[in-house]
Amino acid sequence: MDLPERMLWKRLNRRQLDGLRFRRQHPMGPYILDFYCDAAKFAVEIDGYSHSVDGRAAHDARRDEYLAGLGVTTLRIAARDVLKSMEDVLATIAAAAKAPSVPSGQLPQRGSD
Repeated sequence: MDLPERMLWKRLNRRQLDGLRFRRQHPMGPYILDFYCDAAKFAVEIDGYSHSVDGRAAHDARRDEYLAGLGVTTLRIAARDVLKSMEDVLATIAAAAKAPSVPSGQLPQRGSD
């Protein structure tokens, strides 16, 4: 795990976020999910710079579509957001995990409301 993933795991581990049990590096089909909450059928993916180059966005979209087919909602969060605003990231994860029918997506950008 890279630094943003380690930082987030420290906050998700041991049911620290609203009692939700997350697993890290959880296998699902051909993929390994950064963080997964089985009770909510909810995955959190931390996207670093590599997710914005070399067709990676198309790969991520196929992955999210595959997971959605299994009933898993995926939330993609930029690694920089974890480093900048952990409390905002945790609030977003908690809200999304409680509403797993929310479509897969990314952490909203500040000022985009």
